[in-house]
Amino acid sequence: MQNRIVAIVYGWVFIFIAMAITSLLLALILKFTAMTESTLQWTTLIAGLLILFVSGVITGVKGKEQGWLLGLLTGGGFSIIVFLFQFLAYQKGVGVEQLFSHLSYMIMALLGGMIGVNISGGDQSS
Repeated sequence: MQNRIVAIVYGWVFIFIAMAITSLLLALILKFTAMTESTLQWTTLIAGLLILFVSGVITGVKGKEQGWLLGLLTGGGFSIIVFLFQFLAYQKGVGVEQLFSHLSYMIMALLGGMIGVNISGGDQSS
């Protein structure tokens, strides 16, 4: 149980570090290039999907079993944190488009978790 919690925390830490770095890079690209905000919307979605996938892989490698569950909890925890921050800080609700984006994030983390468990070889003790 503790191993799973540590694995999920590793995934969350990776998500927030990678999101901060990606946000900084995208802000610089937006400032110094001719990139439009409509292009930025797709770029951020793709970057988010990749980051959540990699975090799922990290969680699966660390957790070594039940990667689908670890990935789902990693992506779901991320989405809950984002929704809470959005609601508490900005008093904004959740839109349908945003729900689909976060569902996609959770699916990518879930897939990453399954791949991560298989990369790590799973739990060899049983």
